Amino acid sequence: MLKNFFKFEFYSYWRNVDKNILFGFFLLFFLGLFFSFSSTSSLAGERLNKTYYFFFSKQLAFTILALIIMFIISAIETSLLKKIITPLFVIFFLLLILVPIVGVEVKGAKRWLNLYFFRLQPIELLKPFFILATVKILTLEKLQNSQAKYLLSFLLLSSIIILLIDQPDLGQSILLTGSWIATVFVSGVSILYIFSFLIVFIILISSVLFFMPEKFGYIINRLITFIDPSKGDNYSQSSKALNAIKQGGIKGQGMGEGILKDEVPEAHTDYIIAIISEEYGSIVSILIITIFLYIAFRIIKSCIIKNDESLKLSLCGLASLLIFQTFIHVGVNTSLLPTTGMTLPFLSYGGSSLIGSAILAGIILNYTKNELDFYD
Repeated sequence: MLKNFFKFEFYSYWRNVDKNILFGFFLLFFLGLFFSFSSTSSLAGERLNKTYYFFFSKQLAFTILALIIMFIISAIETSLLKKIITPLFVIFFLLLILVPIVGVEVKGAKRWLNLYFFRLQPIELLKPFFILATVKILTLEKLQNSQAKYLLSFLLLSSIIILLIDQPDLGQSILLTGSWIATVFVSGVSILYIFSFLIVFIILISSVLFFMPEKFGYIINRLITFIDPSKGDNYSQSSKALNAIKQGGIKGQGMGEGILKDEVPEAHTDYIIAIISEEYGSIVSILIITIFLYIAFRIIKSCIIKNDESLKLSLCGLASLLIFQTFIHVGVNTSLLPTTGMTLPFLSYGGSSLIGSAILAGIILNYTKNELDFYD
């Protein structure tokens, strides 16, 4: 009986899930695991005096956990998922509040909570639920004819941005702001409102930089280094990443032959696309970016056939979150954007990043399922 139940559930899941998106996420997880070994083996074996499989084994464990999380989220009833959005958002938001109180400081930034087995970065888990919480506000029946919903969603964004700036984490702040703008724009807000909120946001950020230069002066330094790399410390990391991409050319230097992972700290997280380009060639990096774009295309295509307004907005917001993060990472690696410390979803090394990507993937797969019971 139990065997038949699970068999039925599996066939039901397989029949309804968007297999193109699922295969795309699977491919990204696999590539992330492969490139993790390629980019961390020498770091573990030669510089940290650990086994060559030290980082890879940890990444493998997190990948398995991430896949389980993705499947669980994608398989549960959409109506149930909608009901637990608010509680999960509150939990992850409280974890973000705990960061400045009991968080672990690494290289001048306090972004992580020490959970003994690994360090958790709460914002990675919060990001997808921020989009869903924003959509929930925008689609509240009581606020349908009121502009207050945009103000409330902006206040929600601002509360998270304040906590991120304190860490400090400029990259995630920019990512959430861009994703919020895309979500409210698709919801039909007037451009005037968006510009008004942006002006307020810029004034607040400028005020913080002006009145607290000792804490946030690094932002100005990064902008100066971005404009003139020669003024950076020991040549800017982004410039080294760009040179690595140039060295790789179309075909790459070969597996393990890249030097960027030995020259730039945390290259296997913040500069993974540059490492891939250096060792395997720009053609592989282009194919990876194409996978992200194809997934986004499938998500937007799914939006067109949905009748539920909250599903449409959620999918658009989640797609923008995925694509914006991808291109911020690529932009930093190619010196088109200032250094932000932004990971590449699914491919960068790190447990928090992988789990956050799994949550995002699970929600997308859940919302794009071809089921009649979507509507609650």
